[in-house]
Amino acid sequence: MTADLLARTLQEFLPAAARGVVVEQGEIIFDLESARHSVSSKDGRCLLHMWSAERNVVREIVNLEPKKDALYLSVRRFGQAKPHKLMICRERDQRTAVGRMTARTQYARRLEKSLARQFSGWTIGKLSTGMDLHRSFSPVYARGLIRQGTRAMAVLGVNSEETPAGVDAALTFALIWLDDCRKRAGGRLTVEGLRLFVPRGRTATLQLRMAHLNQDRAKFQLCEFDETTDSVGERTLELPRALDSRLFPKPDEAAIRTYFAEAIQKIGAHVPHADVIPLKPDEIAFRLHGLEFARARGTTQPGSPPSAPEIIFGLAGFEAPLTPENEAAFVQFAREIAEGRRSGADRRDRLSRIYPERWLESLIVKDVTAIDSQLDFANVYSQVPAFSASDRSLIDVLTCTRAGRLAVLELKADEDIHLPLQGLDYWARVQWHHARGDFQQSGYFTGVRLSSAPPLLYLVAPSLRVHPAVETILGYLSPVIEWRLAGIDERWREGVKVVFRKQADRARSED
Repeated sequence: MTADLLARTLQEFLPAAARGVVVEQGEIIFDLESARHSVSSKDGRCLLHMWSAERNVVREIVNLEPKKDALYLSVRRFGQAKPHKLMICRERDQRTAVGRMTARTQYARRLEKSLARQFSGWTIGKLSTGMDLHRSFSPVYARGLIRQGTRAMAVLGVNSEETPAGVDAALTFALIWLDDCRKRAGGRLTVEGLRLFVPRGRTATLQLRMAHLNQDRAKFQLCEFDETTDSVGERTLELPRALDSRLFPKPDEAAIRTYFAEAIQKIGAHVPHADVIPLKPDEIAFRLHGLEFARARGTTQPGSPPSAPEIIFGLAGFEAPLTPENEAAFVQFAREIAEGRRSGADRRDRLSRIYPERWLESLIVKDVTAIDSQLDFANVYSQVPAFSASDRSLIDVLTCTRAGRLAVLELKADEDIHLPLQGLDYWARVQWHHARGDFQQSGYFTGVRLSSAPPLLYLVAPSLRVHPAVETILGYLSPVIEWRLAGIDERWREGVKVVFRKQADRARSED
């Protein structure tokens, strides 16, 4: 197939897969209900660009094979010659609707029988898998209540055929279910806690999250349920000794800027407000409101004299080295970037729409005091530490207060019910490194006397895009985690302004 034909086939298939998923090498990497994409063909290549709050990937499409419910692609990562398989499925679950419902119903009945064996003398209520959008209940999870006299416990389980993301998301919905059970019980029952059942071998993320819940508010239990043997094993809610987290030494920005001075001057002449982001000692990125449009790379080889850095420009998948022959094209490209990536740009323009979290990050990194005047604008870092998962690109910001207490900021530009627990993931990693003294040993917060207190957790999102369940979930976090919820004005591209702030046990609004 030609690149144009590949692109047309993709463009025709993707709208029909709006409820589907993208699977690469056996792993679901995108849920198309929340992810975004673009397809293009140029210079004989077809490129598929996909991005979401969690990752950003570009793949060159080599070939494809359409089937009834899926599109099978042969793709290449950039810099790799050997293609591999990627599949775009019309439905996130390849089972039929009837098959999904049957599997979930069977799982619920199996879990009921297991509960009856575990809790002799208790009344085991029928587990439900019905959807309830108003109360944010998903059919993915079996939920119910077990009772003994006036005592009760909320139960939620997820079967082994659900996606990894669905399993990791179970705690969000379990906490919502626990809270709902308590409200409906009134004074008739005391709902003591929550028992969460997940497939064997898939507890790592949930174990970390549940270790940071408020054990005084409820009794939390995490169990592995083996559906082949009906066996149950309870996992202890202990912090792991190691986390999927990496902390790289802080780059020497002064030396990097000196080395790349000519490239910085050249790019700045056409995009004067571009941010210079050090990536490695021999590589920097140029971004405008979070959109990366160029890089400069050192070309020194061992044993060879240093040469001028090479400038690469273009968006993901369409990069080209800057040469005298294409400098006019670069100047036009820079004008388009500057026009599309400004606060007053047309929101329908792709350049204005893509990477909203990175846009928000770029504004907050420049003035973190817009979120809280107590934060230190002189020490602000993005995605430090980094998750080991290579495709993860959630926007996390690390800073400290003027008094030296670490502060973690989790940013979202759109509504996300999982915001509290995703923020908790990052907070836990920062706290883990902080307890070991890693940050200052790696060159961060130079000259700052860091407090030994746990980090503050800030959750930042547009005020009208804060999911109603967010505060419910926050209410179950450990009191060690001092959280702050900051709702910002929906017109944040024109300047970040907090319109309401809430925190544990206290809420106040801005005038």
